[in-house]
Amino acid sequence: MREIVVTGGGTGIGAAVAAAFAAHGDRVTITGRREQVLKETAGRLGVSHVAFNAANPVAVGEALERLPDRVDVLVNNAGGNTNLDRTPDGDDLMDVAESWWANLNANLMSAVLVTSALTPRLADGGRIVTIGSIAARGTGSGSYGAAKAAVEAWTADLAAELGPRGVTANVVSPGLVVDTEFFRGRLTEEGVRRRVESTRNGRPGTPDDVAATVRFLASSEARHITGQVVHVNGGAYLGR
Repeated sequence: MREIVVTGGGTGIGAAVAAAFAAHGDRVTITGRREQVLKETAGRLGVSHVAFNAANPVAVGEALERLPDRVDVLVNNAGGNTNLDRTPDGDDLMDVAESWWANLNANLMSAVLVTSALTPRLADGGRIVTIGSIAARGTGSGSYGAAKAAVEAWTADLAAELGPRGVTANVVSPGLVVDTEFFRGRLTEEGVRRRVESTRNGRPGTPDDVAATVRFLASSEARHITGQVVHVNGGAYLGR
């Protein structure tokens, strides 16, 4: 039985990823900042949960004793566009800096810290999958897109570092995905329509679409796929 850790596993894509692994008999631990949300999801899926802030190095260190001693698959899903909660004042350099730090911390440093902490526990032949975004490929979103682009660069180095142990590291990069908390209720029908029009298959993505791709990359069949960005966006961005 494999040990799976999914950060940001309480809702949306993270919960779908956890459900997919659990349904195939893996032992899953979900993490996140909201204890009650994690508890409810863990109870529904029959998995374990550990609450902590993945972007806080002290919190990550303190959580280690509650995380599995061996990790076969780590899915870095924690993150989100922190600028949806604020509008930086472009005339205030400190405000600009803080808005960029917030997205870098939420999306890049959360993955870096948890991965660094768990690397000594990662089994040979293990898997690391980090959730990226179509925003990293020039579709905008400012500091959020920049943070997800940094995730891609970091993953390339991670693949080289851990490759001799048979460990793979990849990014799954979704486009529009419905049924998540990402847009905080701000996405309008017009916003959905515009994004769907840019796809080749005429529909938005779902958390299960992303989860299926994560599970494939975590499988033995994907052992020679590493350092890659796998786009799950219905063709809205063509990775070629």
